[in-house]
Amino acid sequence: MSGTRTTPTEVPGADATTAPAPGEETAAGPGAQERPRDTGTIRLGDRTRGEATDDTTRYAPEWLQLREGVDAAARASELLDPLRIRLANLPRRANGFVIHDLGCGTGSMGRWLAPRLDGPQHWVLHDRDPYLLHFAAVGSPRSAADGSRVTVETQRGDVGRLTADALAGASLVTASALLDVLDAEEIEALAAACAGAGCPALLTLSVVGRVELTPAHPLDAEIADAFNDHQRRGDLLGPEAVSTACDAFSRHGATVRVHPSAWRLGPDESALTAEWLRGWVGAAVEQRPELAARAEDYLRERLAACEAGELTAVVHHDDLLALARPVGGV
Repeated sequence: MSGTRTTPTEVPGADATTAPAPGEETAAGPGAQERPRDTGTIRLGDRTRGEATDDTTRYAPEWLQLREGVDAAARASELLDPLRIRLANLPRRANGFVIHDLGCGTGSMGRWLAPRLDGPQHWVLHDRDPYLLHFAAVGSPRSAADGSRVTVETQRGDVGRLTADALAGASLVTASALLDVLDAEEIEALAAACAGAGCPALLTLSVVGRVELTPAHPLDAEIADAFNDHQRRGDLLGPEAVSTACDAFSRHGATVRVHPSAWRLGPDESALTAEWLRGWVGAAVEQRPELAARAEDYLRERLAACEAGELTAVVHHDDLLALARPVGGV
């Protein structure tokens, strides 16, 4: 992978539960800037292509912080036991497991997974955005489930150019909310890289195109369809990403498991629900401008119900565990 590597380091004193003070899903959303009323601070499903610059549309750290708790509750813990078994059968290394986190954002995957695995771990955090890499490194966990040391380094670059050589020596590849913003060629490259390196992949929280809102509204389905089309713009796979990834990893000899990992949003998550609604409706209108007038009224009604604690949402995702054949017959 091309990019700039920092010196491996242990990050001392980072509080894994505290998000950075300064200030996106999907890997991109505009930075925190002033916006008209009832427009979101994120753009769902709008990962920027190419290297990040000061003008690059990014995920706002505030959005990633807002969703982190719900992401943690949604991830499929059922996939952890087969992952632990595979990791336990790997040859022991002095520095423990080497885990590559692709499109790491502010590092929420590491904060969720590292404390659930035993043994020393070295995390390599990948992202295009140096701004987010900084937050990920500072907020990384310090210890594993059994108290072993966790260290990190950062790698800036494009995950679409990942190769088996870049993953040489890797114990695991992880990602969160990544697959649905890749195209088929990038997913094929990811599957091939993992197969070539003989390492498993845990890829969580990929959208699958289904949303359930209660109470229902006549415009729900039309907004959802427009949003899903927005996710598929260009060559991006959006809701088809998980099935495409299953096929790709299977072709490369991996054993693949998929488990649902839905967000379940109620009154306690109203801040996240409101922000998600703004981004969801905004992307739908961007895709189908003819929805604009009706969508404005729809969003106003939905936000009022959310504020009143009368709206619940289930946003469906899938988690995927791909167990590649170990290199060397291990």
